Amino acid sequence: MLDRAHNAPDLPAEIARRRTFAIISHPDAGKTTLTEKFLLYGGAIQMAGQVRAKGEARRTRSDFMQMEKDRGISVSASAMSFDFASGDANYRFNLVDTPGHSDFSEDTYRTLTAVDAAIMVIDGAKGVESQTQKLFEVCRLRDLPILTFCNKMDRESRDTFEIIDEIQENLAIDVTPASWPIGVGREFVGCYDVLNDRLEIMDRADRNKVAESIKIAGLDDPKLADHVPAHLLDQLREELEMAKELLPKFDAQAFLDGTLTPIWFGSAINSFGVKELMDGIGRYGPVPQPQSAEPRHIGPDENKVMGFVFKVQANMDPKHRDRVAFVRLASGHFTRGQKLTHVRTKKPMAISNPVLFLASDRELAEEAWAGDIIGIPNHGQLRIGDTLTEGEAIRVTGIPSFAPELLQNCRAGDPMKAKHLEKALMQFAEEGAAKVFKPNIGSGFIVGVVGALQFEVLASRIEMEYGLPVRFEPSQFTSARWVSGPKAAVDKFVNANKQHISHDNDGDIVFMTRLQWDIDRVERDYPELTLSATKEMMV
Repeated sequence: MLDRAHNAPDLPAEIARRRTFAIISHPDAGKTTLTEKFLLYGGAIQMAGQVRAKGEARRTRSDFMQMEKDRGISVSASAMSFDFASGDANYRFNLVDTPGHSDFSEDTYRTLTAVDAAIMVIDGAKGVESQTQKLFEVCRLRDLPILTFCNKMDRESRDTFEIIDEIQENLAIDVTPASWPIGVGREFVGCYDVLNDRLEIMDRADRNKVAESIKIAGLDDPKLADHVPAHLLDQLREELEMAKELLPKFDAQAFLDGTLTPIWFGSAINSFGVKELMDGIGRYGPVPQPQSAEPRHIGPDENKVMGFVFKVQANMDPKHRDRVAFVRLASGHFTRGQKLTHVRTKKPMAISNPVLFLASDRELAEEAWAGDIIGIPNHGQLRIGDTLTEGEAIRVTGIPSFAPELLQNCRAGDPMKAKHLEKALMQFAEEGAAKVFKPNIGSGFIVGVVGALQFEVLASRIEMEYGLPVRFEPSQFTSARWVSGPKAAVDKFVNANKQHISHDNDGDIVFMTRLQWDIDRVERDYPELTLSATKEMMV
């Protein structure tokens, strides 16, 4: 892993003020609501939409697909860039909202390769849930610094120490309180800001208003009694006394190393605790970090522009059939119209209309710096894992692609439209939304996904974006493995197993299996071949 040096070479001021992070959580912990409040405080939107409000008011800004609006879940990762002033400092936040639903976890895993830190949102009543744990593991692999936000404190939630214990045990990371809740559920009045010695009082009347903040001189300040009922005040002093004894103090370097997470408590829907969390990211969060690449790492302070594609979204604007590649800039200062080399094809590309996102709203990006995420509209040239540079043959590594866990046959409702279906499926395959396999024998396609809900999303998108009704039918195969090894051995293997062989959208050979026994048999009979369940997104 790259060393997250605290004082790397001094970055240009524009890059040093960038904070690029993702928000991860189990579905329904309040991730999209928190994203909305971030935009509200960044001054990017005037009124936060709510996932469960009525009519037009509930159109959240980060969910732009029809299905996301209908179901109130996030299906695709969206990127947002906005400025945030905290004290004298002015930060540029690049926030990536990821899907929490486990059926879309692959999108989330790839997104985490493009950020420098993550905010983990936990529901105060439910604690650490399964999906949170999975996503956390990925952050762990990348040593990402993690900030924790315990949401929904205005509802009945668990004991504060219990929540902290559960995080420490399940996720094996030290937790330090950045704030401490006063009361819980109906009695929740606010938080004591441990890092800044302030009292934050929640206003239940106006949800879109920043909480009022009262500077105090320690826990013995008589001012506390004016704002906090006596029994809650005693409880607060007692709990904080215990917390001091039992929990580690905040240590900026341990946080950057990914071994310690500060936890804030609050209620995103009431806009409470959000501003403190944002101040925390600005003040302690990592500046843009070096990226691992072959043949050398890329430092954010390099003058030449380099960036990599971590996500492709097709048909964001159905009227234009466009595809947007989300590119994380790893170094340099990019300006609109700049020519960059597409490393995989070795061809130059003039980037004439790059966009910055605010969810589905976009504006032309005149310039961007290392750490920023820009969108490059293209017609299929850019794929996940591609690197763009100013001429150097270097490629960013470590962007994973997973073997699908569910396979189904896909057929067009109208047999005359098989050609159109092929085109639509290839688009989704390049987007990374699904794996598409073309069997060597027989017609049709086998589509593989990580979660069942993705079949629904695909069917609804193919129908809406291409006007093609499709049906998914059960497949005889249950898993797929990429085959690699010496050419002679691969050819011999392919000839002997024709009915099991398919090709993916990159033309790579894939072995389709029904049982684990098939895989064991190949490993026994063809020791020189490798069957792999992941494939790095690259050439």
